[in-house]
Amino acid sequence: MTDSRDAAATPAPSPAQQRKPLKVLIGADTFAPDVNGAARFAERLAAGLVARGHEVHVVAPSASRKHGTWIEEHEGQRMVMHRLPSWRWYPHDWLRFTLPWFIKQRSARVLDEVKPDVVHFQSHIVVGRGLSVEAKKRGIRLIGTNHFMPENLLDFAPIPKWLQQWSIGLAWKAAERSFSRAAAVTTPTHKAAEFLERNTGLRGVYAISCGIDAQKYTPSFEPRTENRVIFVGRVTGEKQIDVLIRAISLLPGDLDTKLEIVGGGDQLKNLEQLTHQLGISDRVTFTGYVSDDELREAYTRATVLAMPSIAELQSIVTMEAMASALPVVAANAMALPHLVHDGENGYLFQPGNAHELADKLEHIFRMPQDELTAMKKESLRLIAAHDIERTLNTFECLYRGEAVPDLVVDDVAPAAAD
Repeated sequence: MTDSRDAAATPAPSPAQQRKPLKVLIGADTFAPDVNGAARFAERLAAGLVARGHEVHVVAPSASRKHGTWIEEHEGQRMVMHRLPSWRWYPHDWLRFTLPWFIKQRSARVLDEVKPDVVHFQSHIVVGRGLSVEAKKRGIRLIGTNHFMPENLLDFAPIPKWLQQWSIGLAWKAAERSFSRAAAVTTPTHKAAEFLERNTGLRGVYAISCGIDAQKYTPSFEPRTENRVIFVGRVTGEKQIDVLIRAISLLPGDLDTKLEIVGGGDQLKNLEQLTHQLGISDRVTFTGYVSDDELREAYTRATVLAMPSIAELQSIVTMEAMASALPVVAANAMALPHLVHDGENGYLFQPGNAHELADKLEHIFRMPQDELTAMKKESLRLIAAHDIERTLNTFECLYRGEAVPDLVVDDVAPAAAD
């Protein structure tokens, strides 16, 4: 593979679209109805490929005790699902997994039934490992995408602290074994590509945006009647939502700031207790999981998105907020600076620093309307580079073994002066 680079194709129909449709098998350890970035990407990728006329099969753990092969509809598109027997991982609030010691046999069976042109696995953990081993044996083209940071699982794995670094090392070695079987390896951002290469020794990792259909979101430039902060995502430790809650408690009373936390997770009760301790429970709403329509409405009524997480390999949530013309205040960590350009479409703050986060939020709330409008327009401009059609074009090229045109999607050129 060549050196690490950002890649995507133009949104116009590619030559790949004009040829024989492909039979694509997508393997994922997490898929809808799971709610997380990796699951959302796999779902949108599968639906987008079906919409382009490709035959798509998805291998993923079952969402319940029922398992087998059937048709499911996702994002308005029908695809063949191969749901594997799964078990609940009880330290986590929803995660289900398929047993690793049966994955090779189950992968072999599905591959022999489907006979795909290409296999695209979304993680190396269980499903991706089985599919990569068996597809390699059969000479099937393999594409691998990494959405995973081993550190994210430490909160849910009963591993003593003195063993955690050793466990992380083992996880990265496992990732190297699976991804080294692939003809091409991708990850959502240039930062994530560098991170993967540094921890595995892989080279030539493509940075390809997860992509977003911005047309599904509703920007609003109407002046807000209240100061409303929104956070969307799993309510877990690495998201550092406690930092956001503390920042809300530090804001001046005259702003009367409201915080809406959309999502569920294992830290929900702890965070609710924290709002009571800080005396702001009347200003913080925990909505739990919501429908796609309700989520889009929540973005539209918000003033700003706050993303305090320190473990984002891209952050689809931030992309959705930008498509809704929201400014973003985000932790200066991992891939978030690729989306949030400090002083242009939002602000970055030192991870874990509630006082700095509060200062950035207050600055946005007190910003003159024309400056706020300019920041909102910049979010819309920056998100245009992450069009889902570009992502689909790029993966079609990789599936067919074609050269991928270079186009930076992490960093967009500054807007021309008026």
